[in-house]
Amino acid sequence: MSSAVPRNVRMGLSGIAWPVYLLLYTPLALVAYFSFAPGPGGGAHSLHAYGVLFRDGDVGAALRRSLSLAFGSATLSTALGTLLGYGLCRFRVANARGIAANLPSLIIYTPIIMPSLVFGISELIFFNFVHSVTGLLNAGLLTMVIAHITFQVPYVTLTVFARLAGLDPNLFEASHDLYADGIKSFLFLTVPVVRPAIIGGFLLGITLSIDDFTISFFTSGPGSVTLPIYIYGSIARKGISPEINALGTLMIATIMVLAVVHFFINRHRERASQLPV
Repeated sequence: MSSAVPRNVRMGLSGIAWPVYLLLYTPLALVAYFSFAPGPGGGAHSLHAYGVLFRDGDVGAALRRSLSLAFGSATLSTALGTLLGYGLCRFRVANARGIAANLPSLIIYTPIIMPSLVFGISELIFFNFVHSVTGLLNAGLLTMVIAHITFQVPYVTLTVFARLAGLDPNLFEASHDLYADGIKSFLFLTVPVVRPAIIGGFLLGITLSIDDFTISFFTSGPGSVTLPIYIYGSIARKGISPEINALGTLMIATIMVLAVVHFFINRHRERASQLPV
């Protein structure tokens, strides 16, 4: 029996796929095109917007804050999410029924499906309440780090929990039979097994943090403007300028380069794994 896809099916799928590709990538291409707008003197397209962008100190400061926020919150959320995912999987009750059986899912999924607007407002109310009572947690980079950790932890937990749920429980019993206590079993069995999930959760946390606007907007202070907030403020003040298009183009190019590097690394690993030993 031939496994080839019929020609009419291929044409139908192509007719669906190409409009989707155009819808996805045409806006990105337009951003890159308008970033090469002519300079003040007119003329052909130029790199004037990129020069203005690189000389703008506010952009550099916003980028540094975004990176500090992303890596700091992702590091802490990865540690907390890994421990939470391990605890939910390792110490769950096997014969639980009702709420007890669904509690881990409720803990993990509720923050994920909650709208960012509701999450941001609730964080704002909480920080304002704590500040009014104790004088601590004034709006700034610290409150943003706490808020980002709060919404990143469930993603890391879900990633680690899903990886651990597929393991044979007898592995943990085998580690105890080899005289490994709980800490050694976690460090030398659990962590190596779930390392890809931990790395994936860390990278996902960085992506979510850099991409976030709503929660950052509600929890930021006067001196904690991140890159998304800076872009929003710049567009609100003077519209979409060539400098903003240039910034968007650089972000798109960075993501594309990372995607290409990831593709070649995976292909190299696949070829290496297929080589005879």
